[in-house]
Amino acid sequence: MTEPLLLSATQISTYDGDRLLTRATGFFFARDQRLFVVTSRHVVLDEPSKHFPDRLEVELHTSATNLTQSTGLSMLLYRNGKSIWRQGEDPAGEIDVAVIEVDRKALPTTVLLRAFTPAHLQDSLDDIEVGSPLLIVGFPLGFHDTLHHLPVVRQAVISSSFGLRFQGQGYFLTDARTHRGTSGAPVVMRDRTAHGDADLPWKLLGVHSARMDMKTRDLEHDESLGLNCAWYADILMTLTEGVTATPADAQTQR
Repeated sequence: MTEPLLLSATQISTYDGDRLLTRATGFFFARDQRLFVVTSRHVVLDEPSKHFPDRLEVELHTSATNLTQSTGLSMLLYRNGKSIWRQGEDPAGEIDVAVIEVDRKALPTTVLLRAFTPAHLQDSLDDIEVGSPLLIVGFPLGFHDTLHHLPVVRQAVISSSFGLRFQGQGYFLTDARTHRGTSGAPVVMRDRTAHGDADLPWKLLGVHSARMDMKTRDLEHDESLGLNCAWYADILMTLTEGVTATPADAQTQR
């Protein structure tokens, strides 16, 4: 049996019709018997780069005993001309997080996944400090275990004061080596208070968004900062609140 943490993340492929556009990372979040896929908002829509997919696919394991077996779940991003994902904003602007509710009836009967829940969100700042070790679970440049369809993890540390909005934005900073394809990855910390039989003994602290750099950096002489933005995961409580209508014909197995 593999590490449960690796079953919480999924590779996302975005499409315009049948044309593959990009690959990114998402993860599962469950609340009140409902299941969501979480990713970065710029994965589903990014005006500056003219990225306008009309659907995405998430990869799902279909066997608890054979991880080489998987299928894709196709999810339409628009219904009657309206976007079906939820995104948030605050006084500082848009939050780079999007959630899409999964139609559980569209899932394979043998699906194997692990989902974070509200219980995995951090409710205290007492044990979070600068330099705390983290993991970022994702698919950098699409790289992963292609045989077993599993992501890889990168080590990270918290690089700004956790609980404060860095430069007034709804994110904190991490120090980690990241790449394209990691957008939407869960940023987690080991839950030292979890019991030994806990299914997913991790705290979900954030959603990885993008690398941060200095616009004034001399590209020839100065290295990249190696810092990243992670949006605070408590936004998921807002984005998953209430009832979301998910048309049954909007999600199908590939």
